[in-house]
Amino acid sequence: MSRSHPQTVHRRRVFYIPGYDPIHPRRYRELYRKEGAAQAEISGYDIALSPGDSEAHYGWKVDAKIDGQPVHADVSVLVWSDIVRDSMDTSIAATYAQMLRTAWTYIASGALRRLMRLRKGPVIAALYPVGMLVVQLIIALLASVLAVLGVRALFELFMRTAVSPLLPPMGDTGMSVFFAIAVASGTLLCMIAGVVAGYAVLRWFKARDGKFFAYYLMHDYAYSAQLRGANPAPLEARMTEFQDAIAQVLQEDVEEVLVVGHSSGAHLAVSILADLIRAGQVPDDGPALSFLSLGQVVPMVSFLPEAHRLRADLQYLSMRDELAWVDVTAPGDGCAFALCDPVAVSGVAPDTKRWPLVFSAQFTKSLSPERWAKLRWRFFRLHFQYLCAFDRPLDYDYFQITAGPMTLGARYAGRPPSKSRIDVPVSKYTSIAA
Repeated sequence: MSRSHPQTVHRRRVFYIPGYDPIHPRRYRELYRKEGAAQAEISGYDIALSPGDSEAHYGWKVDAKIDGQPVHADVSVLVWSDIVRDSMDTSIAATYAQMLRTAWTYIASGALRRLMRLRKGPVIAALYPVGMLVVQLIIALLASVLAVLGVRALFELFMRTAVSPLLPPMGDTGMSVFFAIAVASGTLLCMIAGVVAGYAVLRWFKARDGKFFAYYLMHDYAYSAQLRGANPAPLEARMTEFQDAIAQVLQEDVEEVLVVGHSSGAHLAVSILADLIRAGQVPDDGPALSFLSLGQVVPMVSFLPEAHRLRADLQYLSMRDELAWVDVTAPGDGCAFALCDPVAVSGVAPDTKRWPLVFSAQFTKSLSPERWAKLRWRFFRLHFQYLCAFDRPLDYDYFQITAGPMTLGARYAGRPPSKSRIDVPVSKYTSIAA
C-alpha cells in the first residue's frame, strides 16, 4: 500500500453491518460473547465483553489479550433491522405477488441463468422460498377442495334428512324456487368453507415461518429485486447515516477502523465505503481503514439491470489504497457466492484492480469431522459460521481479526488468494453510475 497505516493495534473501532435480518442486534452481541469465549478457550487467548457506551449505535466493548498483547475494541452494529421489518410487513397475498414479480425480474433479465453459472447453492437457496410458497399454496388449495366437498356432502345430507321431510306440498313453481335457493345457499356455504380452510392453512404456515423461512427469504430477495438492483430511498438514507458514523471515528485516536459486512450487509458496505472515500473522509494520517466481507451475496444484486450504483462502487473500491479489503466465504456455505470475486464476476474489474483478497474459510478443514457432520445440513446456521468459533482454526479467526493486535491488511499481507476463486466476468449488465 502506498499510504502509511498502522500495522499494530491497541485500540480498534469495529462496525458490523448485518444482512437482511429483522432481529434485534443483541443477537449479534450474544453470538460474539458465546463464540468468542469458545474460540478463546480453543486457541488459548483471553477475551471479555462489557456493555457499550454509545448512544447512537447498539454495541459492546471487547478487551482481549492475544499473543501476549492487550487490545481494546469498541464494536457497533449499524442497524437497519427496522427497514427490514417494514419491508416484511405484508399480507399473504402481497407476498405471493412479490414472489411473481421477483421471479420475473430474475428470469426475464437473464440474471438467474447467469447466477447459476457461478454457484448453484445460493441460487437454489433463492429458489427455495418460491418452491416452498408454491407447495404451501397447493396444500391450501387441497384443503379448500376437501372443505368444499365436505360441506357439500353435509349440506346435501341435511337437506335430505332434515329439511325435505318437513316441507309441505308445493307446486312445480314453488319447488323450483325452493331448490334454487337451496342450491345457492349450498354453493355459498361451500365457497366460504373453501376460502376459510385455504386461508387458515396459509396462516398456519406463515405463523411457523421461523421453521420454514419461506416468507423471510422471499422478502429478502424481493427487497433487492423490487427496483431491479437499485437501493430503495429509506435504505440509501440509512447508508448515509452509516457513512457519517464511520467518518466520525476515523478522526478518533485508534489504530484501525474495521467495517464488517455480512451477507447482504457486504454490498451495503461496498457502497458506504466507496462514498466515504469519494467524499474525502479518510484522513491520510488516520487509522487503517479495513473492510471484511463475509458470506457475501453481491451477485444477487450486481447482476440486476438497475444495479448501476453497486457496480460503480465495486469498481471504484477495488482500486483504492485507502483501505484493505478481504473477502471470506466458504463452499460449505450454500447461501453465499463462495470464492466468487464480487468485482470480477460482476464484469467491472479495472486493469488497476487490487481488491478484494478472496479466500476460503475452509469449513471442512477448520471444523472437526464431528462438528462438520452436525452443521453441514444446517444451511442457515452455516451462513453465520464466519462469526463463530472453529475447533480446528486455520488462518481465519473472526475474533483475532476484530480483537487481535494486527490490522486486517497486516494480518493477510502476502496471503495468496484461493486458487479455486472464480474471477471471470459473468454478469450480462456491466453499466455503472456516472
